[in-house]
Amino acid sequence: MLSSFHTKNVVEAGCDEAGRGCLAGPVYAAAVIFAPDYTNERLNDSKTMTDAQRKLLRPIIERDALAWAVGVVDNNEIDIINILQASFLAMHRALEQLSPSPQHIVVDGNRFKPYKTIPHDCIVKGDGKFLSIAAASILAKTYRDDYMDEIHAEFQHYDWHKNKGYPTLAHRKAILEHGQTPYHRKTFNSSIQLELF
Repeated sequence: MLSSFHTKNVVEAGCDEAGRGCLAGPVYAAAVIFAPDYTNERLNDSKTMTDAQRKLLRPIIERDALAWAVGVVDNNEIDIINILQASFLAMHRALEQLSPSPQHIVVDGNRFKPYKTIPHDCIVKGDGKFLSIAAASILAKTYRDDYMDEIHAEFQHYDWHKNKGYPTLAHRKAILEHGQTPYHRKTFNSSIQLELF
């Protein structure tokens, strides 16, 4: 069972992102607030789950959370501000939508750009330690996957319904053969050829 909270007696939001290491598509982030006594034995790091398990848990998270939100930064914004800053911005966009507003934030990973004046803690592998971060990882992952499935219909050469924009061999070969799409991150251009050969 993951921990219900990191800091006692505050409204605490967990944050995580999905899509940071992709060649195409936006980066998504989610923020989730649970009651401090909330428990759910099935919640865990989204990467340890099947697609079916994540999809089953998403409506449960949305039902049980005191507040939840998803933030998005598209590939054009990523190219302007870089992927790290885009990940922070996506989290900020999710946090901005929460009501009630959090009094404390826990973030998966080891870096975060402070949001307003709200204190935060970075938790390495936090999505396997705290329920709110695990829930955020599931929401970010499932909403992003749904989006990549949608745009796959426009550009089927790239297998986005399978790789979700990550740099698989098939995806990189498709870029070299068919070029980039309006959804590709141009700042990752130079690495494609080197990674393939």
